[in-house]
Amino acid sequence: MKRKFLETDQKALEINLDGGIYGSFAEIGAGQEVARHFFKAGAAAGTIAKTISAYDKTVSDEVYGAEQTGRYVCESRLYKMLDHEYELMLDRLGDERPKTCLFAFADTITTINYHKTNYGQGWVGMRFQLTPQSRPSEIVVHVEMADNNTSLQQQAIGILGVNMVYACYRYHDDYRLLLGSLVDHIADRVYVDMVRLDGPNFQHINQRLLPMELVRQGLTQVSIFDKKGRPVHASEFLYKKNVLVVRGSYRPATLVSLDILQSASLQFKTEAEGRTQVMTEITLEDLQQDTGDVDKQDYLDRTNLLNHLGQMVMITNCPKYRHLIRYLKTYRVDKLGLVIGVRPLLNLINSIYYNTRDGNLLSAYGELFTKGVQMYVYPAQKEGSGELMNCENLPVPKEIKHLYQHILNHHHLVDIKGYIEKHLHIYSPEVLRMVKADEEGWDKRVSAKVAKYIRDNGLFGYPCDSVEFDY
Repeated sequence: MKRKFLETDQKALEINLDGGIYGSFAEIGAGQEVARHFFKAGAAAGTIAKTISAYDKTVSDEVYGAEQTGRYVCESRLYKMLDHEYELMLDRLGDERPKTCLFAFADTITTINYHKTNYGQGWVGMRFQLTPQSRPSEIVVHVEMADNNTSLQQQAIGILGVNMVYACYRYHDDYRLLLGSLVDHIADRVYVDMVRLDGPNFQHINQRLLPMELVRQGLTQVSIFDKKGRPVHASEFLYKKNVLVVRGSYRPATLVSLDILQSASLQFKTEAEGRTQVMTEITLEDLQQDTGDVDKQDYLDRTNLLNHLGQMVMITNCPKYRHLIRYLKTYRVDKLGLVIGVRPLLNLINSIYYNTRDGNLLSAYGELFTKGVQMYVYPAQKEGSGELMNCENLPVPKEIKHLYQHILNHHHLVDIKGYIEKHLHIYSPEVLRMVKADEEGWDKRVSAKVAKYIRDNGLFGYPCDSVEFDY
């Protein structure tokens, strides 16, 4: 489908003039701007059945029910709003307008406050019919706002809301166009870090594709899905938890991959106090390694396998760890553990040293090895010998040996214990080559569960008659 780049008011007017679309707008918190665009565009009577702004918490509770957590800018609040408003539309207008596609739009937003002690973010969603009297489809997103000004953030949310309404009715057949159009005219002002598409129009879409597409299109640096492949947002489950992130290619998940996960998780949970969440991470850079673009089937092979192994997955565009640290710290993570191989650690240490020779060396290392962040280092065999390399004997440049020792002494870097040394000779690229050729012995380099799943589903080019996952 060809994308039309229209001004915000043009989009609003086009929807207003479409006599087959009719619905309500409910906006609480700082989100008060979406309906205004449709009124301002003209012919709003053709689209708007009702607007409501339940700004006061008591009034909001009377309409949508109380929130047990006391949080009003949250996922559960948005769903309560959509449930309530859409049911009202059906009850009041379902029989009266049998040839109209009904919808309910809702948002709950907080903008940056006067003292700038918080940041702008919130939830936006829409439940809508694509044919009259049909079962509705639905989009729900979480957004973060980059403007450093309340009025600009409100303006950006207004534009986002118009983009969403327009996209649901004009780009519903192509989820990639739909997602990209959400930030028309507000790119770099609004980041969409979670999207969920549900309902009959989107049932063919593998939901695991959505976080990847958000990252690939630059709508966010980090997006997450749970163990069942359903997109989730960090604010709903990471708040004040201990978090361990295990970055890898998982192409495929070998015995080494599983050993890293198991040994690092056990050590982290033993050392951290309180609730802990372990997450696997795949970077966009790794997904694009062969062609410069993301091979959807390769991506789905990796992520379906990780979910089969019971793992949550982060898709990120954070080649530099400090970006990932900054994102996760937003959610007040108590302790953050990052798992890294010893060779990537050496590359990281050297990269910072050789690229930061302008007097900011301490600052550069300080961004990475900061309070509450600990790196768990998985060893490797030194080339040409059976000796193991770990963070204790890492051959760092002599000019920073004292600084590096300081980092070790403060336990920002720790060696992973309890690893299985006999697995260290296994390398994913070699296993991938063997899987594609069905070469004897590949199944001894992965777990029995992984081998069966690869064979049963024809993952990673394994030669068999298989059913491809939906795109």
